Amino acid sequence: MSTKSIFATGLDAGSTNTRCVISLLEDRRLRVIGYGSVPSRGWSKSRIADQQAVSDCVLAAVEEAEAMAQTAIETVVAGMGGLTARGANSRGRLELGRPREIEQRDINRSMDRAMHIQLQEDRMVLQLLPQDFVVDDHPGFHDPRKMVASVIESNAHLVTISTQEHNNLIGAINRAHLSVDETVYEAIAGCYASVLSSDRREGVALIDIGAHSTEMVCYYGESAQLATSLRICGDHFSRDLAHAFRIPLESAVIVKHEFGGAVSHGTAENSTVELPLTEGHGRDPREAPRKFINEILESRTVELFEMVRAELERAGMQRALSNGLVISGGGALLPGTCDVAERVLDCPARIGLAQGFLDWPDELNDPAWTTAAGLAMYAARLRSQVDLERQSVGMLGRILR
Repeated sequence: MSTKSIFATGLDAGSTNTRCVISLLEDRRLRVIGYGSVPSRGWSKSRIADQQAVSDCVLAAVEEAEAMAQTAIETVVAGMGGLTARGANSRGRLELGRPREIEQRDINRSMDRAMHIQLQEDRMVLQLLPQDFVVDDHPGFHDPRKMVASVIESNAHLVTISTQEHNNLIGAINRAHLSVDETVYEAIAGCYASVLSSDRREGVALIDIGAHSTEMVCYYGESAQLATSLRICGDHFSRDLAHAFRIPLESAVIVKHEFGGAVSHGTAENSTVELPLTEGHGRDPREAPRKFINEILESRTVELFEMVRAELERAGMQRALSNGLVISGGGALLPGTCDVAERVLDCPARIGLAQGFLDWPDELNDPAWTTAAGLAMYAARLRSQVDLERQSVGMLGRILR
């Protein structure tokens, strides 16, 4: 008997590049059939400054992916991030009135109460991530259905974001004649694509280093313990070089990508780099010590992972990362980043690449594509019949575990 083909599309609208991955779910296996990437416009420091420009980039990336896939898509799962995203723990308590079996509707109601917290103006819940349940004051249950109790409490981690920024992105995608099935926190999507569920149980953190924002999520026992945005991003590394050598930002980006590294130790003292200048700058080319370039980048990398360490300590997770740190996003391409992470955090570190796809192109074996891959995987999960059945019994079917 033939199985209906399900198209699942992930859209990563970043401030540097807009990426789209179209996948085909067939016989419970996910295969890439198209992808597209275009330089982004209309962004300013991880916020949308020109909605029409963002919409044009979304349309261009999707059309490129559609041409390769030879199909037209109508819906996407989109990533959300930026400096306005942050996470917080919440609890919902439900009195059952008398001891009886816990039903799915009771779990839904307790999770709903955990989600409806008092938020500041211009804040909304982006994702609800269940942790565990407390049944009659006994904690640590992951599925309390069929248990007999009079009180159930749900513990959850809520990822919240600016309502305006969320609506701006949805509006830009709608202008490109697409509807949005779901919006997912970018670090969660990256973790979904690059980390196995068994690894999450033993403790793992992922940071997605983008050009204008860095997102972080930490799991333990399959439950999200921390989700937050960090203020240091890829743009800071480039601006450090631009300021130190008095060169345009575009030239600093070239120096970082072509000659830079996050570890200065071992760089030859006599190694120099010719600093590129933009056309018409009116200055003679200059040289700079490569060791000094790497020292600047190393200093900023150490600062970033010290910030990661502080967040882990705040969540009580600094010694719980048995499976270490996973680094995704374009910023992960800086050589030596994992070495600095291991030195500062005292745990293993690796680059996060997408796993679990059939026909995953070699050119997409790049941490910058991990988020888009995770969004496509989540889209497939949402649109599969299994998930549609789960959604029919409550919101837990829409929760990314």
